[in-house]
Amino acid sequence: MHIDHSGNIPFLVKSGYSGPIYCTPATLDLCTIMLADSAHIQENDIKYLNKRRAKSGKRPLDELYNVDDVVKAMKQFVPVPLDKWEEIDPHIKFLFTDAGHILGSAAVNLVFEEPTGATKVFFSGDIGRSNDMILRKPQDFPQADYIIMESTYGDRLHESSVDAELHLFNIVKDTCVARKGKLIIPAFSLGRTQEIVYSLNRLYNNGLIPRIPVYVDSPLAISATSIMRKHKESFNPETIEYMQKDDDPFGFETLHYVREVEDSKALNDFDEPCIIISASGMLEAGRIKHHVKNNISNEKNTILIIGYVPPGSLGGKLIEGTKEVKIFGDIYPVNAQIAVLDSYSAHADYKEMMEYLRCQNPQQVKRLFLVHGEPEAQLKFKEHLNGMGFSDIVIPIHGREFSIGLSKYF
Repeated sequence: MHIDHSGNIPFLVKSGYSGPIYCTPATLDLCTIMLADSAHIQENDIKYLNKRRAKSGKRPLDELYNVDDVVKAMKQFVPVPLDKWEEIDPHIKFLFTDAGHILGSAAVNLVFEEPTGATKVFFSGDIGRSNDMILRKPQDFPQADYIIMESTYGDRLHESSVDAELHLFNIVKDTCVARKGKLIIPAFSLGRTQEIVYSLNRLYNNGLIPRIPVYVDSPLAISATSIMRKHKESFNPETIEYMQKDDDPFGFETLHYVREVEDSKALNDFDEPCIIISASGMLEAGRIKHHVKNNISNEKNTILIIGYVPPGSLGGKLIEGTKEVKIFGDIYPVNAQIAVLDSYSAHADYKEMMEYLRCQNPQQVKRLFLVHGEPEAQLKFKEHLNGMGFSDIVIPIHGREFSIGLSKYF
C-alpha cells in the first residue's frame, strides 16, 4: 500500500496497538523499506525545520516516529497471500483479492459468522486500473452485503495508456528540447515512478526521445523497483510480453538512479536539459520539495503533476494556478510551466470502478458506502451507481456511525 495508507502504522504501534497487522507478502516487502524511509524523511525534515524555528525563537518539533518505532511495528506484520481465507477468530475470517492499484495492493473481504447466518463486508481500498501499464487488472470479489468503496475519480475518465505516453512525449519534447529546461516529475516511489520509467524506456527504445539524462532521485524508488522486479507474477500479460525483448523494463542507457544526498544536491547545479523523477508524489515531503524549490522560478522548466493530489497541498496549489508558493518557509514565484497528466494515476476512473462492481448483484448489496473522494466526485459517482441498480448508497460525514446489525459476538 502507498505511504498515505500505511505511513501511520508505526505511530499506531508506538501509541499502544499490539495486535497483528495483516498484509500481502508484497506489501510486507514494501512496508519494510517504505516505513523506514518515512522515518528517515521525518528525521531529516524535522532537523531542517527546527534549524529555521530556532532562528525565530520557536520551540523544536518532534517527529511522529523514528526508525526504532518502525522496527517494532514490522514485528507485528503477518503476511497472508491473495485468495486464501484467513481466520481471525472462530467468528471472523477474511480474504485478500487483488486490487491492482500498486504491487501487493488488496481489497479485503470480511465474513462475520453468526447464529443467524453470515454477514459479508467488502472494503475496496484503492482500486487500480483495468488497463494498468504494468500490473494485472483488479480481481473480481465474492458477493458482499456491505461495500465500502473508494471514489477518487468518481466523476472523471482517464486517457488511454497510448495517449498518456504521447502526452508525456510532447511534454518532454517541449521542455527538454524546445526550451532546453528541466522536467521535474513528483511521483510516488512505488507504482508511479516505475510506470513513468517504463514509458520513458519504451519511448527511448523506439527512438522517440533524445539522449537526455533521466534521474530517479529517490532511494526508496530504487529499492521499490528492485522489489517490483521480484514480483513478476503481478505483471499483466502485455508487460510480460514486452520483457521478452527487453528483460529490464525499468532501465535504459541514460537512466540514472540516485541514492546519495550529495548526488541529489548536485542536480541543482546541473544546467542542462534533463528529467528528474523524485518522491513524494503529493509534493509534501522528501527530495522533491528541494527540486521544486530550486526549479520552480525558472520559466524554462516544467513541473509535471501526475495523478491525484489533494486540494490545499503544494501540488494542488500549483494545479489551481497559484502565482507563488511557500516551501520550507520561503516564498518562491511560480514561473515554471505547470503540466498535469492524470492518465498515469493508479486509481480507476468511474467507468473502471463501475466495471469492477459488475461481479456484484446490486439487489443483494444492502448498503454501499463511498469514501476516499472529494464530495463532487462522490455525488457524481453515486448517480452512476444508482444507474447500475445499487439503491442504498451512503456518503458518510466525519464522525457519523453506522450499524450493520452484527450480533452480540461483536
